[in-house]
Amino acid sequence: MSQRIVLASGNAGKLREFNAMLADLGIEFVRQSEFGVQDADETGLTFVENALIKARNAAQHTGMPAMADDSGIVVDALGGAPGLYSARYAGEHGDDAANNAKLLEALQDVPDAQRTARFYCCIVYLRHAEDQLPIIAEASWEGRILHSLSGANGFGYDPLFYVPTHDCSSAELPAEEKNRISHRGQALRKLHEMLLENAG
Repeated sequence: MSQRIVLASGNAGKLREFNAMLADLGIEFVRQSEFGVQDADETGLTFVENALIKARNAAQHTGMPAMADDSGIVVDALGGAPGLYSARYAGEHGDDAANNAKLLEALQDVPDAQRTARFYCCIVYLRHAEDQLPIIAEASWEGRILHSLSGANGFGYDPLFYVPTHDCSSAELPAEEKNRISHRGQALRKLHEMLLENAG
């Protein structure tokens, strides 16, 4: 398949990850902002619902196939928070520094053993706005929350997310390795397989 797909996100980091992971399928992602599409109101109560809302909004406004992901960090000691509200945990959407500071404050007195968390990602692909059979891929990545920021790679909560298998934070991983093992990397690989199956 060779086609352009609208990515229902303005996040440059996500655009790079999507283009890198699905390049061999002949897919080129274009951010919705390049078409003047505004962010959809994320009114869903689950990651899947929010991803569908975002993808449908992008497809409706552009008439093109659309892909969206909804992802977040789920912290056990906080009953699953920030969860759906990860990007706007501290109030302002996408303020990484404020979100990280709020998470550290919320876990101030929580010992290591209880700081377990996982990154979760759901990616949705819609062939068109009315697509009733969306392709949905989901994955999670287990770890725990550090007591302070560590590393300069990645974005969002990466500097606080400790990866036990690699004994470092997500923000200390090389981009290729993070793409291989992260929640989004895993979900993109599942999606890659699904798209190949559907193309065949």
